[in-house]
Amino acid sequence: MAITVHTLPKTIARWRAKYRRRWLPFWFLLPVGLVVSAVIGYPVVRALILSLFSYNPLSGATAYVGLQNYTTVLADPVFRGAALRTVIWTFGVVIAQFLFGLLGAVLLNQSFPGRGLVRGLVLIPWATPSVLAAMMWLWLLDSNYGVINDLLGRVGLGALAYAWFSLPATALPALMLIDFWQGVPFFAVMLLAALQTIPSDIIEAAVLDGGNRWQIFWRITFPLLLPTVLITTLLRVIWTASYIDLILIITQGGPGVATLTVPAYAYYAAYSDFAFGKATAAAVLQAVVLLVIVIVYLRLLSRKGALE
Repeated sequence: MAITVHTLPKTIARWRAKYRRRWLPFWFLLPVGLVVSAVIGYPVVRALILSLFSYNPLSGATAYVGLQNYTTVLADPVFRGAALRTVIWTFGVVIAQFLFGLLGAVLLNQSFPGRGLVRGLVLIPWATPSVLAAMMWLWLLDSNYGVINDLLGRVGLGALAYAWFSLPATALPALMLIDFWQGVPFFAVMLLAALQTIPSDIIEAAVLDGGNRWQIFWRITFPLLLPTVLITTLLRVIWTASYIDLILIITQGGPGVATLTVPAYAYYAAYSDFAFGKATAAAVLQAVVLLVIVIVYLRLLSRKGALE
């Protein structure tokens, strides 16, 4: 339609209204976006810049080395071993936490006497500080006077008693057990909350149609849980991959390097060797890998309609 002198004011008004509808929400989000960008963006940019330098805070010596820190880290067999252990640590713990958390959520969704009390008690491991959990499990798994080894001996399974944190073969599994114990309640509570949002009439209709419990769960309940499964799994993967509290408190990456993960590798490179550039490069590499995993995971689930 041709714009004339008479229709120009109306056309401008329509353009302004269209502009407001499209861009006004972004103007409201701009202040928060700037704050978030500053809080998140500055550390990220600072880390990327630091990873290109050789920096020692004690001597103050700083030298630009380009990608040398990255090549040094990638060529380090200790780092490659730490990367493999990080994969085992992260996915082994998260998969186990998810499976047992899902089972716990289904059980807690049933009606039974004292259900409210049990739901509250389930949160105790999740609410326990890492230092307290580490000290408690150090006592339980102690090779000399630990409760678990003592019980194994009393029931005739003394051959299964180990120095759990002193042997390379058992140190990492023992740490994974502790993190598993702490993380299962997170999945259980989150999935329980999602289960309680599923309308009961959908389940009743499936029962009337002849579906058994197994079919109802996998064809109706679980697909409705997928959005919650997505966010909880992603969060736990990120948290677990970056988690070093138990490692620093209990084993310090040992025995040898049997429990050394990438975050612990970066920590010791920075605060033991004072190679902050190398440490930052290792952390950046892990962050990039996690970012790729998150993007691929989101794209795969979006194609299956799990994000709708």
